[in-house]
Amino acid sequence: MTQDLTLDEIRSLLAPGIAANAAFDGWSDAARDMAADAAGIDRDVAALAFEQGPVDMIDAWFADIDVAMLESVPPERLSAMKIRARIATLVEARLQATAADRESLRRALAILALPQNLTKAGRLGWRTVDTIWRAAGDVATDYNHYTKRTILLGVYAATVTVFLDDDSEGFAETRAFLSRRIDGIMRFETAKSGFLKRTEHGFSLSRFVGRLRYPVA
Repeated sequence: MTQDLTLDEIRSLLAPGIAANAAFDGWSDAARDMAADAAGIDRDVAALAFEQGPVDMIDAWFADIDVAMLESVPPERLSAMKIRARIATLVEARLQATAADRESLRRALAILALPQNLTKAGRLGWRTVDTIWRAAGDVATDYNHYTKRTILLGVYAATVTVFLDDDSEGFAETRAFLSRRIDGIMRFETAKSGFLKRTEHGFSLSRFVGRLRYPVA
């Protein structure tokens, strides 16, 4: 029963409804209240669940989209793909999860672009690209962990910009744009891997200085 739900569960329950309403009413109290009424949640409880206002609502919706993305592309399907295809498929799945609410997404991004929300926007973007890389099988914990996510964050942001105004059938323009950008990621990863292999046993200033101080007998 709805009265037994936690605030986290209420946020997850209401997020899709709020997003649907946000296309017409913005990320507002009115959008939240209508979603609460439709779900049988007390409006005051809904307000408590989203006490930070629009940013909390957007946060919950983005989290819901991440879940929808993962559910639409199960691990057994991803495991049969090469890494490039995994990333592309996951990004496309996430965009598809927002396809019915593109105006709400546009409004959400406008709110997140406000100076006071930039830190939060960065965290939400990082959460998404981290989810994508982990689902794709990335287990890096060194600096590769950060470079992969930083690059994908830029690619994803640029792809969303194309997606918002894409009227082509099946979002073909967005898919083509994404494909080109992911090709760039893969070329970078290949070049980086080659560079690291070439320098792995190369000259190291720190090792050289160490040997001067502590010469090998």
